[in-house]
Amino acid sequence: MTLYQSFEEAKNTGSKKFIVLIDPDKVRLGNMDKILHLASQAKVDYFFIGGSLVVNNMLDHCLETIKKSCDIPMILFPGNSFQLSYRADGILFLSLISGRNAELLIGKHVITAPYLKVSPLEILPTGYMLIDGGVPTTVSYMSNTQPIPSSKDDVALCTAMAGEMLGLKLMYMDAGSGAKNPVSESMIDLVSGGLSIPLIVGGGIRTPEKAFANAKAGANAIVVGNAIEKDPNLIIEMSHAVHEAASLRQST
Repeated sequence: MTLYQSFEEAKNTGSKKFIVLIDPDKVRLGNMDKILHLASQAKVDYFFIGGSLVVNNMLDHCLETIKKSCDIPMILFPGNSFQLSYRADGILFLSLISGRNAELLIGKHVITAPYLKVSPLEILPTGYMLIDGGVPTTVSYMSNTQPIPSSKDDVALCTAMAGEMLGLKLMYMDAGSGAKNPVSESMIDLVSGGLSIPLIVGGGIRTPEKAFANAKAGANAIVVGNAIEKDPNLIIEMSHAVHEAASLRQST
């Protein structure tokens, strides 16, 4: 089964995926060992690897460390066109459809396409939607775009539907690293209901309760990064909460 097929299966069957986001520049070596051990124990579904400012040697080192420790699939979540490595299993080929920066809609993709064409990476065409998380984030600053207001559920829905109609295969709503407010359950519910492609949600999710609520609201995959960097022990509870939401949603 390909990575995309596993996301698609989650959408079609109501199962839920739990994803740990690792920023190679932020995770300390001691924490990294603990995160990998707990991730295997908790049956984490994927790692997203990336950040806004990652340098390539740190990226390769991080991927090598993970590969030696466990067999959890590694998907690149690149902050720019230089964050590429053959050592991963796949890459989110991100189009920032919530903004109006042409470089991040298609420009950077043109630069990386020849590299990706000959790479062994599975390419996952992904509509990336920044949602206002209550504070300015690194992503909004680096991308020079405005996020979708957190109260504009209808704008998020129409943006996501347009992305699907353009042929994108995944949708990722992100409140951004360090967000004060995560994406609301009402927005997740509306957007999920309007899509036939898998929906990923991340940013500002700090508790198992919120991870559970967002998964139950319709997110097919939940991404947690900052909270786990601060307390790796949350992986066990977060993973359990997300996977538990699947069984409850299927029974309702």
